[in-house]
Amino acid sequence: MALSRAERCVARLLRLLSRACLALLALVARGPAPPRAVPPPGHPLLLLPARRLAARLRARQVTCVEVVEAYVERIREVNPLINAVVKDRFEEALQEARQVDQLLSESPGNDCLEEKFPLLGVPITVKEAFSLHGMPNTSGLVNRRNVVATSDAAVVSRLKQAGAIPLGVTNCSELCMWYESSNRVYGRTNNPYDLQRIVGGSSGGEGCVLAAACSVTGVGSDIGGSIRMPAFFNGIFGHKPTTGVVPNDGQFPNAQGVRTSFLCTGPMCRYAEDLELMLRVMAGPSVDKLRLNEKVSLEKIRFLCMDHDGGSVFVSPVDKEILQAQKKVVEHLESELGVQVQHVAIHKMKYSFQIWSAMMSSKDSDGQEAQLFTDLLGDHGKPVWPLWELVKWLVGMSSHTLPAIALGLTEKVMKLNPGGNAKLVSMGKSLQEEMEALLGPDGVLLYPSHPTIAPKHNSPICMPFNFAYTGEQLQPLSWVQAGLQHTSSLLQHSMLCCFTRRVSIPDSWCCSAERCFAAPGQGLCSCFTVLWHLYLLSQWGRSG
Repeated sequence: MALSRAERCVARLLRLLSRACLALLALVARGPAPPRAVPPPGHPLLLLPARRLAARLRARQVTCVEVVEAYVERIREVNPLINAVVKDRFEEALQEARQVDQLLSESPGNDCLEEKFPLLGVPITVKEAFSLHGMPNTSGLVNRRNVVATSDAAVVSRLKQAGAIPLGVTNCSELCMWYESSNRVYGRTNNPYDLQRIVGGSSGGEGCVLAAACSVTGVGSDIGGSIRMPAFFNGIFGHKPTTGVVPNDGQFPNAQGVRTSFLCTGPMCRYAEDLELMLRVMAGPSVDKLRLNEKVSLEKIRFLCMDHDGGSVFVSPVDKEILQAQKKVVEHLESELGVQVQHVAIHKMKYSFQIWSAMMSSKDSDGQEAQLFTDLLGDHGKPVWPLWELVKWLVGMSSHTLPAIALGLTEKVMKLNPGGNAKLVSMGKSLQEEMEALLGPDGVLLYPSHPTIAPKHNSPICMPFNFAYTGEQLQPLSWVQAGLQHTSSLLQHSMLCCFTRRVSIPDSWCCSAERCFAAPGQGLCSCFTVLWHLYLLSQWGRSG
């Protein structure tokens, strides 16, 4: 996958500009350093997976009020540092906890409760882009700062019906279209392991509260990495399901046209063993499309590995630490399972950013145009003119973030070359077909989620296209920990597992990594490999 001489020159120029921009940011940002990380959680209830927490509640080993109070206290302790929960509903949550305790005291047995209310009494959080009754629903857009949800999104309703107790809503990027969770309504969210670094986006607030032990499970959405990047940067577990399995209804902005094939709502969890349970609840009747109860032998799975995208001129090279972590995963699979991990090179992957951009603005099969981002910025009112907004931003008068303005400008530029866009869309379809042929019915591809560890705040402006590693539109996708780096900051490496729609879907994961990551800031390994929990992997299913 060697680059041409022209591509190498462009890559060097772009990286030189990126380094100059980062150096300028570092110079401007000089000053007293804030505390490096949040304090570790002290209450043992904060360290239980949702499944086990629900079991303890049903067994009357702990009261729901005790559980909710522990999480409320934790949020109050660390949220001033991380700014992840942007609106809480603590009083309502405590009232619901008392109702759960009353129900448990009146119920004769546990079996029927587990079947009817699998998440009974479990505290959760919800990305602010989703409607949660009585909570704001702005998606970081200033024009919507007075919008309050009058109903629940479909997935939120299902989680409530399963017994979950929402504690509040979490921060996201403006209109959910940037990989740093910062906006003009709520401000910026900080990484709980290093407050000077980002949490990812757009579901960054959700990834942050889970890593900080302020919640145990949550709701995210993903159109270009919005579940997977926060999972990567915060060291939690996330899954982007097959399109159409989990409803997207009740979130803003929702997808229209061709983007309905890309946007997915999915679970985000502190513990891997909760992913399957969350997916079952969130999918509702559509879970029947997934054969989750079918046993799968790991030894019969074909594992493939790709270390990088092949050298896109727009994207940073993959960090050495990430390559080393992925290498350890491969070595572990080969030594423990006796499988042969095949290294592959998919040449079109280095055009992921261009393909994603073109496909996001293309027409659907019915000829319907994709909704303009500038229209969304105006919230169905007067469209925003990005060039004018840029001028206003330079003098401090714009109500929009620079990434949102830049995306509006990019959208305008993309429309200037319809012929080139059509070729990129065709290339994207060809890439999809190539991946389906490569993976077949039993293939798993190991691939980095991002080329770098969590960057410092504002740095994504200098490397805006690094999201391309999660911009490819292959589904379903899961993020699992492949190792932790223990240096001056505690940051995570990733392993992104890709599957075609016809391939076995690992809708739950369990790694030895999560055992070391159970308590933020406590007992983090310097490096280790993934060990998949065989029972949970036996629950892999096939998409319908």
